[in-house]
Amino acid sequence: MTRGAVLDPPKTVVTAKPPVPRKPERKRWGLTIVGTIVALVFLAPYLIMLSGAFKSRREILKVPPDYLPGDWRFDNFVNMWSTPETPLPSNLLSTVVISLGGTALALVAALPAAYYTARHSFRLKLPFMLLVLVTQMLQPTVLASGLFREFVSLEINDTWLAMILVNAAFNLSFAVWIMHSFFATVPKEIEEAAWLDGCSRTQSMRRIMLPLVWPGIVTAVIFTFIACWNEFAASLILLPTDTNQPLTVALTRFIGQYESAWQYVFAVSIIGILPVVALFAMIEKHLVSGLTAGGVK
Repeated sequence: MTRGAVLDPPKTVVTAKPPVPRKPERKRWGLTIVGTIVALVFLAPYLIMLSGAFKSRREILKVPPDYLPGDWRFDNFVNMWSTPETPLPSNLLSTVVISLGGTALALVAALPAAYYTARHSFRLKLPFMLLVLVTQMLQPTVLASGLFREFVSLEINDTWLAMILVNAAFNLSFAVWIMHSFFATVPKEIEEAAWLDGCSRTQSMRRIMLPLVWPGIVTAVIFTFIACWNEFAASLILLPTDTNQPLTVALTRFIGQYESAWQYVFAVSIIGILPVVALFAMIEKHLVSGLTAGGVK
């Protein structure tokens, strides 16, 4: 080393710091955690119900309870169809017929009403729409006694037709309001162009309007069907015969004053919610678009 040489200062080794998560990523993870907790809170009753459907009555009443069955009783889903409490096959058939019939009748009546109110201006239009909305506030429980006397005079009491009419009437206003907003978002020029091309009003309704408002129709159908499927109070009063009663009423027959067959209560409840869950899974895409698209004009 020469005298004039200059030594280089020692180099400082800099360790790379781990990247700090961006704020949007932190927010996303936070929302994911909160959403998971909320989902578990809402799913917990269904998980307990599913677990109870595979237990015996003694195991359900065990203290302290076991969350998972010690002896899996798969035969609960077989034995419940032949219990003396209620004829479940007939109850399931009644539920399907009443729900499908009520939904179809409400849709047939709501479609032209929603189309006319969205496309035409007439006197007392606003009071008419408000009157339609007010009918949604009336529940079958309030009018059950009057409906009972009315159906007795018409000789259709204790029939599926009576419950189809009740479910259709009490869900008609919701279907009208939902589809009214969708028909109102479709520009009139589209329909007028179809008329110029030679389409009649019926053809333009079927070929032009219905495909454009399909998300609204799906939304109205699914909510009307669920309301008909879950209806209880009117069915309890208007359908005294056990073979005509839907599952919601038949479920109460497993709960007695001194003894309750909870294993069948849970099993029937699982059977009762499966069609609704399957329906949601099949039309989820149309349902989400229907809930959002109708609000933008």
